[in-house]
This record gives sequence, structure tokens and C-alpha cells, in this order.
Amino acid sequence: MSYTLALTFADGVTRFIDCNPGETVLDAAYRQRINLPMDCSDGVCGTCRCHCEKGDYALGEDYLEDALSASEAAEGQVLTCQMTVTSDCVLRVPVPAARCKTGVATYQASVAGLEHLGDAAIALRLTLDHAPDFLPGQYMNLEVPGSGQTRAYSFSSRPGEATASFLIKQVPGGLMSGWLAQARIGDQLHLSGPLGSFFLREVSRPLLFLAGGTGLAPFLSMLAVLAERGCGQPIQLLYGVTRDEDLVLVDELEAFTRRLPGLRILTCVADPTTRHPHQGYVTRHLPAQALNGGDVDIYLCGPPPMVDSVRQYLAEQGVEPASFHYEKFTPTVVTTGNVA
Repeated sequence: MSYTLALTFADGVTRFIDCNPGETVLDAAYRQRINLPMDCSDGVCGTCRCHCEKGDYALGEDYLEDALSASEAAEGQVLTCQMTVTSDCVLRVPVPAARCKTGVATYQASVAGLEHLGDAAIALRLTLDHAPDFLPGQYMNLEVPGSGQTRAYSFSSRPGEATASFLIKQVPGGLMSGWLAQARIGDQLHLSGPLGSFFLREVSRPLLFLAGGTGLAPFLSMLAVLAERGCGQPIQLLYGVTRDEDLVLVDELEAFTRRLPGLRILTCVADPTTRHPHQGYVTRHLPAQALNGGDVDIYLCGPPPMVDSVRQYLAEQGVEPASFHYEKFTPTVVTTGNVA
């Protein structure tokens, strides 16, 4: 039996490797041609220090305090030359992937399904030449056929599914939108990834999900994983859009409430002429109990003004969440950030 280890690098690249029982993470990575930072490999220098964000492991006792202090170890810092895993793990590596002689994975894909959700978005399903490993919340770069350019889209499907799904905003005159308007089942395209530090961590406290527009996509992936595994913590999802027509896949969201008893969903529309019962931005409808006095993990995905507005709102409320993970996007750019 081996375990799966996700290595998330400083430049957003994620690579997945297998790690055998009793094998150090450093050796497992080297066996799979990924040269993690290392000088001594004996627990002396501390060069191989990384941070374990999820999973169970052992460090043993054969390393120096100067290389890793007890307080650092208590915070999840590890030495990969000493670390052996006892479960699947997510490990944050503090250098770019290229420094470790690795890079982003590439895939050949074909269109398996296209659903036009009015003029708001397109639900795209792709069949890939081999199933991609990714963390729920991460994204891929999709090459627009014939253009030589890529666009970044978050997975809306969960890891391990036969097809990969994406929720793509329809942008008038947009490069990807234009290609999808004439795409057919079976059309080919290339992908690269997974990428991004916006992904679901270990769940140990209430969750607050804030989605803006097609920023709903990564939350569909996260909810699918939580529904599959089960979740004992309350989950509040606020989904805000500009127009009534931009509210998509609401039935799919409601289906998750039957699988996740602790899930509560609230939608809102910013358009002042809407007849939707919740008019305004998500900050207007954010229930105080969802912030849980700061003992909450917040995940936010939406356009830059929404991200900035939520951050300002939290500061005004004097709430410092236990963790705050966000991803802000424009039609061509994705930026991720984490505030612990």
C-alpha cells in the first residue's frame, strides 16, 4: 500500500507522487524525479523544511533542534528527509517547481459535453487522456485551440471523476467564449495543471464559502468531496451574482443540502431592480453566526472587487478568521492568496 502526496510549490504548481510506508518524503520525491530542496539529508541543516497542510505523518527523533524546533514542528513544519507518512498528505514546498526540476503536467482532452446556461455561463465537460490528480478548488490552464493562448478555469468536478468539468463565464467577444460558441463534441484541446493554492484544507471548524459569479465552480468541487467523505461541521455558502440570469446550477447546489445536513445556502443578486428576495452584495447578507466569532475557515472566490470588499468588511467587523483562503479572477487572470 502506498499513500498519495500532493506537493504544492511556491509558483502554484502541484505535483502528485506516491510514498511507500516507511519511505521518507525526500526519497519518494527523488525516486519520482522531483528534487526537493536538500543539503544534508540527515536532519542537520534544515534546508528540506516544508509545511504539511493536511495528513498524518511521523518525524522520528533523528534531527537537530537547530534544523526544526519543537514549536515549528507543532505548527506543521516538517523535514522531508525525516518525514514518513501514514496517510495521504498535502505538503507546501517553499520554492518554485522549476527549482526542484519538475513542472506543470500537460493533458490532451476532448469535449464530452457542452451546456449553455443562458447567456451567463457554459458548463464544459472534458474527457482527458489520463485522469488528472488535483485538490478540490484548484484550476487548470485550458489552451484555446488555434490561438496559442490559455485561460484559467477551476474544476467544478471532484477529483477522481471520469470527466473533468468547468464552469466558464460567457464573455462577449471573449477568446474562449468565441471558441465554445462553435465547439462540438469530440473537439480536441490541451490543458496544463493543476495549479493554485486555493484548495480545501482539513476541516476542523465551521466553513464559510463565498462565491461570486462563476467563482462558484471550485465550491462545487469542494462540496462534492465533502459530500463523499461526510462533514460534521456546519457549512454556509453565499453565492452572489450581478443579474438574476447569472444564478446558475442552483438545483445542483440544492442537491448537496440533501447529502450534507449541515449545509446552508443563500443566494443574492446585486441588481437593484431584481425581485430576488436577497438584493445586494454578499457582505449585506452575511449572517453574523457564520463568522462564528472568528473560529471559522473562510474560502472566497470571485472578481477582485468582491474579494477586496469582503476583506474590508471583515476588518470593519473586527473579525480575524482562523484561516482565510481566497482566489480572485478576471477573464484572463487568476490570483490566489491565503491569510492564516
